[in-house]
Amino acid sequence: MGGTVRWGVLATGGIAATFTADVQALPGAEVVAVASRTEASARAFAERHGIARAYGSWAELVADDTVDVVYVATPHSAHHAAAALALKAGKHVLCEKAFTLNSREARELVALARDHDLFLMEAMWTYLNPVVRRLTELVRDGAIGEIRTVQADFGFAGDFAPGHRLRDPDLGGGALLDLGVYPVSFAHLLLGEPDRIQADALLSPEGVDLNTGMLLGWESGATALLSCSIVGHHPTAATVIGTEGRIDLPRDFFHPDRFVLHRPGKEPETVTSGPGPEGLSGMQYEAAEVMRAVRAGETESPLVPLEGTLAVMRTLDAVRDRIGVRYPADS
Repeated sequence: MGGTVRWGVLATGGIAATFTADVQALPGAEVVAVASRTEASARAFAERHGIARAYGSWAELVADDTVDVVYVATPHSAHHAAAALALKAGKHVLCEKAFTLNSREARELVALARDHDLFLMEAMWTYLNPVVRRLTELVRDGAIGEIRTVQADFGFAGDFAPGHRLRDPDLGGGALLDLGVYPVSFAHLLLGEPDRIQADALLSPEGVDLNTGMLLGWESGATALLSCSIVGHHPTAATVIGTEGRIDLPRDFFHPDRFVLHRPGKEPETVTSGPGPEGLSGMQYEAAEVMRAVRAGETESPLVPLEGTLAVMRTLDAVRDRIGVRYPADS
């Protein structure tokens, strides 16, 4: 496939708006349609972003012959249904994270994509961020020796009422799938799937996690200390500690514009790379990778491989098992 890649956006929330703006700035990309559960919401979104077609149902979007790739931006409780609908209609899919509610749903989507020979990728923009990619290169090349510890956290305190999606088990509520997926994915990126998983959490009356701490371990002796919260103000920072130095991501580690490399006997080195042209969020990198892969006829990205996504979902399942969080979709 060559030429322009035509996108359909499924959902009309804030993340869909940010992604749409980034995609529209990419050469060779066009957002041709948007869908919501209501036509009014889809039309309002289309008017704001200059999109030609607006649909009041997901089915209409995936049936649109002009759409090449569907970007799924619904809450994660609907990811499986939305992505499956698009794949069955023959569309390539970029699906927001957390990829699904559990690893079973994730496996089903991966099998569906492979059965239909279609591209599928989790929208883990961290993995495509140029600063993170440079960090992983340095770690792979031995800049800080052998990794001993990864520390990462993501949290903020919000006044979420019991009916809010972050406290609703039916919607996959809690800190873990909304925020904890980032620290977990960061640790996976550097160390792979852990061999041992421990976790503890403060749960809400509804049974979702409000504040979660995780300790992951690998046979190499490496550990990861991770946390997430919707009741505490975290620095949202990360540190990778090795036998010969460390790398600090002082803020917004999930889409950083810099990191600092510390090595004994040397001055700290700051590596920077912004999100790109002014006004873009950094989501353009994941969109560009999807477009590259689709044009090349690839069904998954080597930078965000499906097996890696499945491994993250297994870890999230294990953490939920340790802290006692179950969703209706798990049964």
